[in-house]
Amino acid sequence: MKKIAAALIGIPLVAAALLISVPARTASDDDTAALYNTKCKMCHGATAEKKIDKTKADDVLTQTVMDGKTMEKPPNMPAFKEKGITADQAKALVGYMKSVK
Repeated sequence: MKKIAAALIGIPLVAAALLISVPARTASDDDTAALYNTKCKMCHGATAEKKIDKTKADDVLTQTVMDGKTMEKPPNMPAFKEKGITADQAKALVGYMKSVK
């Protein structure tokens, strides 16, 4: 009986340890990935490997997403604030682009 009680107490502890050790994806992570796939992927590539300087500060890149940028050669970066992207979404997109490999 003591073994059963110990096992029943141990199971939730092991499950909790597993849940804590694995970072969970949130709905906003999925939303950001979906937004990237629909708005950015066509120019920046599947892993954000094109046309981005990932060494720039997040606030600079976020402002570029919001206001756009005229490039030396087309295509130009459009101003996504005119397309309904919020500053929070732009910041999330920059974080997402820096995180994908």
